Amino acid sequence: MTPADATPAPAAADAGGPDDASALPAVVDQIALARLYGEPLFELPQDLYIPPDALEVFLEAFEGPLDLLLYLIRRQDFNILDIPLADVTRQYLDYVEQIRARNLELASEYLLMAAMLIEIKSRMLLPPRRTDDGREPEDPRAELVRRLVEYERIKSAALQLDALPLLGRDFLRAQVHVEQSLQPRWPQVDVDDLRAAWADILRRARLNAHHTITREQLSVREHMSIVLKRLQGRRFVEFHDLFDPSRGVPVLVVTFIATLELSREHLIELTQAEAFAPIYVRLAYEPS
Repeated sequence: MTPADATPAPAAADAGGPDDASALPAVVDQIALARLYGEPLFELPQDLYIPPDALEVFLEAFEGPLDLLLYLIRRQDFNILDIPLADVTRQYLDYVEQIRARNLELASEYLLMAAMLIEIKSRMLLPPRRTDDGREPEDPRAELVRRLVEYERIKSAALQLDALPLLGRDFLRAQVHVEQSLQPRWPQVDVDDLRAAWADILRRARLNAHHTITREQLSVREHMSIVLKRLQGRRFVEFHDLFDPSRGVPVLVVTFIATLELSREHLIELTQAEAFAPIYVRLAYEPS
C-alpha cells in the first residue's frame, strides 16, 4: 500500500462538532453576576460604558443651606450663640464645591448662604461702629443665630410629629365582629334624658288642656242692698272694706258697679280729706 492510498484519520471535531463545545458556559462553578435576556452573565463586558452620574450615594442628605449649616455646627459641638465663622465657612465651602461639580442648580441655594457667611465674617473683621444713639452695634451673627435656632425648633418638632404612630403606617385599626347575645341589653337611662322626657309630657299636656267657663248669676240690685246694710249704723267705712276678695273677681266687679250706682242715685257719698288720702264711704241720708 502506498502512502497515497492511505485514508487520513478523522478529526476529533467530527465526533461532536465545534457547536457542541460552545453551547456550554466556559465557567460553570461560579455564581453569575447577572442575567441578560435570560442568559447568565459571569463577567462584565469590556465595552460596557457607565456614565459617571449614573449612581450617586449621599451619606448625608440636607434639606437646605440652614440644615447643612446646623449639621456642621452640631457635629463639632460649636456653641450656636458664638459660631466660629472661619471654620464653619471653610467646611461649608468644601461641601458646596462638591455639589457644584455635580448639580449647579442645587448649588445656587448653598452659594447664597456661603456669600452671607463671608459677608458676616468680613463685618466682624471691621471695627464696630456705634449707632446714632451711642449704643453698641448688634452682633453681625445675631440674625443668622436667630434663623438657626428657629429652624432647629421646627426641625425638632417635625421629627417628634414623624415619630408619632400613624394609622396605616405604624398600626391598623382592628375590626372585630362580635355577635350579639340573644337577650338584648338596653342602655342605661340618663337623668337628663328622663327630665327632658317629663318636660315634653308637660308641654303636650298644656296643649291639650281645656278651660270651662261657667256663668254665675249676679245681681247689681242685690249687692246695692248689701252695701247699704254695711253702711247702716256706721259713720264712715273705708272704701276697700266694702269688698271681699275671697269671693272672687266677678263679685268684686259687681260690688264696685253697685257702689257707683248708689253714688249716682245720691244714696251714698264718697269723701276724701286730701289728695292721695284714703277714700271713705258713708250714707247720704239719715236712716229713720
